Amino acid sequence: MTTTTPFQRRSRAEIAAMVANDIPDGSYVNLGIGIPTLISKCLPAGRDVILHSENGILGMGPAPADGTVDPSLLNASKEPVTLLPGASITDHTISFAMMRGGHIDVSVLGAFQVSREGDLANWDTGAADAIPAVGGAMDLVAGARQVFVVMEHVTKNGEPKIVEACTYPLTGAGVVDRIYTDCAVIDVTPNGLVVRSMVEGLTFEQLQQMTGAPLTRG
Repeated sequence: MTTTTPFQRRSRAEIAAMVANDIPDGSYVNLGIGIPTLISKCLPAGRDVILHSENGILGMGPAPADGTVDPSLLNASKEPVTLLPGASITDHTISFAMMRGGHIDVSVLGAFQVSREGDLANWDTGAADAIPAVGGAMDLVAGARQVFVVMEHVTKNGEPKIVEACTYPLTGAGVVDRIYTDCAVIDVTPNGLVVRSMVEGLTFEQLQQMTGAPLTRG
């Protein structure tokens, strides 16, 4: 019988901060919608990270601190952003060429499901009321050198989002390198899913119960 111990899940901001801290200096990074957009506010001081938005911004900064919004300056999530010194704005042709051509070091995306093999499903659940929205995700996972996924560990109904095999339409097969959830950080490796860290108080056995695929201690 598995003993249940109390633990505190990470907030969305805390997940974003963990990802921001792991992005290497000098990286070109694309941030997807949802939790990934918070990363721009969490980058360590002095870290030289160039943020890319698929709608054509390279050198994107965080939302205006003073609340002054330029309605013509939005990221791919339609949220207000700023431009850092040296930033550029391109059309979609150039932006997607960056993504498809292997010029993005890290792509950070949300997900509905990730499989033990690193398959990613993040654009359609098949629900009757769902609106499929792939955006540039397929281009990003095909072209980025690394793909990080950020998401809650389970659905609102308590179902695992890390699974043996995805049941939703795939964005890409075998593309995910690392998974950040509100409970743990997990690497996708040739030998399976390896747990790198867990929130305080959470046991490995509890984490495995919440996960739909076998885990290995890192």
